[in-house]
This record gives sequence, C-alpha cells and structure tokens, in this order.
Amino acid sequence: MRVIAGSARGLRLTAPAGLQTRPTADRVKEALFSIIASRREMVGARILDICAGTGSLGIEALSRGAASCCFIEQDRHVLAQLEKNLAKAGLAGRGECLLLDALKGLKTLSLKGKTFDIVFFDPPYSSDLYSAVAGALSSFSLLAESGLLVAECSARSPLADRFETLVRIDRRVYGETALEFFAKETP
Repeated sequence: MRVIAGSARGLRLTAPAGLQTRPTADRVKEALFSIIASRREMVGARILDICAGTGSLGIEALSRGAASCCFIEQDRHVLAQLEKNLAKAGLAGRGECLLLDALKGLKTLSLKGKTFDIVFFDPPYSSDLYSAVAGALSSFSLLAESGLLVAECSARSPLADRFETLVRIDRRVYGETALEFFAKETP
C-alpha cells in the first residue's frame, strides 16, 4: 500500500498486523482518484475519512493537495498507526484524528459546524453502518452542497440508490470491491 501521487508519492504506508484493517488496493485507489478528478478539484478540498483505518484514502487526498482531512477511527491501535503514516508523509499538520466510532464522530463534527467536500467511507463490508452514516451526513449537513460521498462496499451487495437527500450518481466495480458515489439531490 503506497501513496500514488502528489507530495508523498511513492511513500509506503504501514498497517497494523492482523485483520484489523482492509486497506483499499492501489489499483482501486488509483481509479477512485481518477473518477474524483473528473468530477471536482482536489486542491483545497476539505476531506473526511470515516472508518479511516491506515488513513490511505485521506493521506492520498492530502498528498494531492487537499487542504485538510479529518480521520475518524474507533480502534486506538489502528489510529496510532494512522498518525504515524500521516507524520511519515509529512502531512500531520493538515490532518485531524478522532478516536470515535463513526456516528459519534459525525455528531462531534456537526456540533463543531464542520462541512466537507469529499467524504470517504470504507467500513467492514458486512457493516450495518452504511445507511446510518449516510443518513447522519445528510441530517447533520456535513456534506457541502457540491460535495461527494464515496462509499466502498462489496461488489455483491450494492447499496441503496438513495439515503435521505443523498442519491447515487455512479457505481464502479473492481473485482470484489465496489465504489459507490453519492451527491446531494438537486431540486
């Protein structure tokens, strides 16, 4: 697992031993950032990485010029590794790490009045969090008006077409992995 482009290009990121994390494969990450680049500018974007694991997606975004990234991770040991990866990439000053579960993290960010341009959400594929997290993003108004939610899920289990005010605008499949893109419904 490495940073593909930008200021930290080529940097190898490390993950905790065991099966605590399931980092996004480099080829999927490369496709993901190409799709995002075709839709919006990464430079200056405010990023949220939910169920961040090693921080691979958020660190990639920061490396490509995102202004900031907030990482939400509930496992203390995994978060410690994420913080090491951020420091190793020289990006710690633009990252904020929250040791909280996804829903508590979203509520905390809402109370701070935060909004994000791009939200990455990559929970365990068997998670029941997809609907709850998308609903919280919508009801807490955490996604900017022109924002994009990218959910990584199992290719065998497509997500719903909509979650409250968020509608699916694209779905791409890479082997066992699917990337589903959601945006706010336009009136």
